[in-house]
Amino acid sequence: MSAYLAIDDVTVRYGANEILKSLSLSVEAGTLVALLGSSGCGKTTLLRAISGFVQPNAGRILLAGRDITDTPPEKRNTAMVFQSYALWPHMTVFQNIAYGLKLRRRPRSEINARIDGLLSLLHLENLADRKATELSGGQRQRVALGRALAVDPDVLLLDEPLSSLDARIRVELRAEIKAVQARVGITAIHVTHDREEAMVMADRIVVLRDGRIEQEGTPEEVYHRPATPFVASFMGADNVIELAIKDDDGAVLATFSEAGARSGARLPVGPGGVHLAAASSGGRVDAHFRAQAVRLAATDEEVPADCLILPGTIVQTSYPGGAWRYAVNTGAHRFIIDDARKYAAGDMIRVVLPASALHLFPTEPRLAS
Repeated sequence: MSAYLAIDDVTVRYGANEILKSLSLSVEAGTLVALLGSSGCGKTTLLRAISGFVQPNAGRILLAGRDITDTPPEKRNTAMVFQSYALWPHMTVFQNIAYGLKLRRRPRSEINARIDGLLSLLHLENLADRKATELSGGQRQRVALGRALAVDPDVLLLDEPLSSLDARIRVELRAEIKAVQARVGITAIHVTHDREEAMVMADRIVVLRDGRIEQEGTPEEVYHRPATPFVASFMGADNVIELAIKDDDGAVLATFSEAGARSGARLPVGPGGVHLAAASSGGRVDAHFRAQAVRLAATDEEVPADCLILPGTIVQTSYPGGAWRYAVNTGAHRFIIDDARKYAAGDMIRVVLPASALHLFPTEPRLAS
């Protein structure tokens, strides 16, 4: 299937700084793609290049087979939803949503029918005559979304539209925006630095780093099979320990050794086992794991034989909700571990690492301290 939106080898420079570096991406029609990454990775620049507000220094952008690289923004038929809403404060909800259609000189009957449908879709029927300044943040963002959808764009561009909202409203609008996008069937590109937001909203996730695509795939693929250490850490597997591994007929013999402490286990590879991402079957690897994917065990507690066991000491406790969160020292390492059971600072403990929790990558060079 040919791409509906194609980013073809695009490079963008600001002065001497190369923000996008020969980046290529294909987006199928009707999908919601999340551009995910930390500040400065190039995700907003890519969105602005698609919208026409940034001109690539090299490469092409094609939409429905049409080269729009040099097309001005107003002729691309894209629509942007901003973090700051960008609504006209003196206009009503109806007038704000209808604004783009009036600029296009559409007949009044068409405008009324279109806006009435969008007000119903976005649950704004009872707010049509209210001024934008009289709305809550969540209601304003619905209006901004309605204004973007009113002009029937080929691509909907979402520039971190939820980041300024409080947590409860953010969760509600994630589901609503995704439901509206799926119901309308529009192609959407959503910029965010929030991995949970990307996971729950997107059909596909594109992780950007330093102007390049680090990984692209479904939320499940990116979460469970990160392609690089950066993706693993960005997707929450930011605990890292160095292991020695050796191939053993469909499994790896993994050994941890540090400051007199030694632990080893035979760990299966593949579904239900370790994720051996671009790592050789022997040598030293960095094992990434998530706080909630492992557990703690008392020193006298029986643990499974196919888990790696790290002896340690709890040095800090907190309760963020749902489980206790612990900082655990294991010699030179400190890990963050979530566990349902309550322990105290100073308790001697063991960190139990099941095979399925581990993402293994070739050991990266360490910077000298």
